Amino acid sequence: MQYLEITISTASHSIEDTAAALTAAGFSDLVLEDQAEFETFLDENRAYWDYIDESLQQKLCGLSQIKLYLEDTDLAGRARLEELVGSLGLAMTVKELAETNWEESWKDNYPPQPVGEKLLVLPYWCSQEETGGRIPVILDPGLTFGTGAHPSTQMVMEQMETMSIRSCLDLGSGSGILSIAALRLGAESAIGVDIDPKAEDIARENAAYNGFAAPEFTALTGNVTADKKLMSRLSQKDYDLVLVNIVADVIIGLAPTLPQFMGSDSTLVCSGILDTRLNDVLSALEQAGLTVTHTRAKEDWRCVVAKRRRL
Repeated sequence: MQYLEITISTASHSIEDTAAALTAAGFSDLVLEDQAEFETFLDENRAYWDYIDESLQQKLCGLSQIKLYLEDTDLAGRARLEELVGSLGLAMTVKELAETNWEESWKDNYPPQPVGEKLLVLPYWCSQEETGGRIPVILDPGLTFGTGAHPSTQMVMEQMETMSIRSCLDLGSGSGILSIAALRLGAESAIGVDIDPKAEDIARENAAYNGFAAPEFTALTGNVTADKKLMSRLSQKDYDLVLVNIVADVIIGLAPTLPQFMGSDSTLVCSGILDTRLNDVLSALEQAGLTVTHTRAKEDWRCVVAKRRRL
């Protein structure tokens, strides 16, 4: 089946009204691309990340448009759309898309991903492929953060390969990739915690792809800095490895609580830190009673490894 990609040029102040008119006329699955809306979203959610893809910002610069897709045989639908767009005083362009299997083509964006010397992140549909002697970490990618492609995640996994791990606490676990990697590398148990309740189900599902379930793997939802009950539950034991792969501001906020999960031989690995924020994170960890043993670097990102300060 062949589709047409139709692009309607709008203005920021009228893009929502245009989308509403299209929806009312029966056109659905609209894609809105608007610089002003994107920048507003960034301002309202700035606390959740340090890095924004500059190429995406450049692509959206000065842009305000709506995209939708019709089958090339839908002549009546195209005629209705042309009439509506004309009545709104707007212009549209039509582009023929190459015939492809859209339901399956998205999988091309998630090939097997070697990480470090030992691990191989595999999408679940490739779980039976030959791994070349690497240890497989099987995921359903694209649902939440953590596919193994980002430098911050890779650095944590590379650090984990060098360690002997019995128990792991993963704060900000997302897809569960790091907890699963810990189990694949020999850990007896791993706990993944995320503030997004959707992440709990996704992490549990990904663990199942790898043959892990409770009590080996436990997925929880909560904020350890605000939920005293959760904090009490998690701090009942020390963990060999504590992971925080989020962003600098969240790591800084968590820093005072992290020693409560660590014994004298525990290791903390923090990642998701832009190089421009590294000193801020190092200072927060030192103030929390932790000693930074070394850092890793990949592109603009930094990973920090720390221990509890010996008295």
